[in-house]
Amino acid sequence: MQPERHVRLFRNGRNQALRIPKEFELEGNEAIIHKDGNRLIIEPVKKTSLLGLLASWEPFEDDIPEIPDTQIEAEDIF
Repeated sequence: MQPERHVRLFRNGRNQALRIPKEFELEGNEAIIHKDGNRLIIEPVKKTSLLGLLASWEPFEDDIPEIPDTQIEAEDIF
């Protein structure tokens, strides 16, 4: 576990904020915050890969009609 660090809270407009010290920085530019009793838990947003996203989708049940593969004739444009 990483050591503790004392930080100061401050106001940013109507929000309460704190600066996260370098040794506690999260990757990316988004995070999820939630409360657990008196604790605030800040977690990085996990990036989903394309394969992970596709694996999470439900199978497509509808029938897809056949699309004829028609060859387009090349035109002489000169």
